Amino acid sequence: MRLSTKGRYAVTAMLDLALHSGTGPVTLADVSVNQGISLSYLEQLFAALRSKKLVRGVRGPGGGYYLGRPAAEISIADIICAVDEWVEFTRCGGRENCRDGQRCLTHHLWDQLSDEIFRFLSDISLQDLVDRGRGRPGAPKIGIEELEGDAKRRAA
Repeated sequence: MRLSTKGRYAVTAMLDLALHSGTGPVTLADVSVNQGISLSYLEQLFAALRSKKLVRGVRGPGGGYYLGRPAAEISIADIICAVDEWVEFTRCGGRENCRDGQRCLTHHLWDQLSDEIFRFLSDISLQDLVDRGRGRPGAPKIGIEELEGDAKRRAA
């Protein structure tokens, strides 16, 4: 499974926001520098996150972003879905017309895999990732690679 850049960056940016929001609003410029994500790309992502009320912005000097609700109430699936990204394994996008208008033989297998991944990501909150990141001495930031590593270990 490969998550698109949009989904990966949204999760990374939200995690950065969660890790640093205790000190006040976090600017997108700070997230950009911290995570190496283009500022213009972050602006697009945060527009989508803001529309789903996952973040809230504060304008003016000293402004920036806060989480829209507690980190424990924001799942990784919420973030990925907010930026209109989802990993769908069926070729038909769930419409069951994969093979000449008919459902293919393996449709249920790929559909079930998509459901399992959604459940897996729904069970991980932003707070879970914050706690993992803070529990490691010398590692204040957590990367998306660790999230993907956790997914692989759980699947094994």
